[in-house]
Amino acid sequence: MATEAQNISPDTSSAPATASAKASAGARVDRSFASSRVVDETAAGRTTIADGVVAKVAGIAAREVPGVYALGGGGARALGAIRDVMNATDLTQGVKVEVGETQAAADLTIVVEYPAPIQEVAANVRSAVAGAITRLVGLEVVEVNVEVNDVHLPGDDSTTDESRVS
Repeated sequence: MATEAQNISPDTSSAPATASAKASAGARVDRSFASSRVVDETAAGRTTIADGVVAKVAGIAAREVPGVYALGGGGARALGAIRDVMNATDLTQGVKVEVGETQAAADLTIVVEYPAPIQEVAANVRSAVAGAITRLVGLEVVEVNVEVNDVHLPGDDSTTDESRVS
């Protein structure tokens, strides 16, 4: 898939070569030079979808996969716990996306629930994220990388308020 992404790049032959155009030539997706991406130009007007929307769609899809306990690394999960207490959950935690005009690539960091089979959970996350981005956003997904950062044990959540001594 990496070779497909390298072969697909914006047409800069008619535009003057700029530093941003040269920097994006090696990107995983077909880069757009705007901060938002154009999705549909067939009807009157334009529809743009921000990168954060694609990241949120990917995060929601990954969290719905059975066996996924959480998204993000240790530090991000600690900050996420604080956000959850304040009712400001970050659905993009543990998700990075690259979005082009017609393509997207995603990198996710997950924590798998023990004893779920890690390879199966990762494959299901990859499939769910790619499907959600394609279905909801309308972009071709060229790559979904899943990093398993930790395994959550069922006893890890139990906190005892009892003192061990009297």
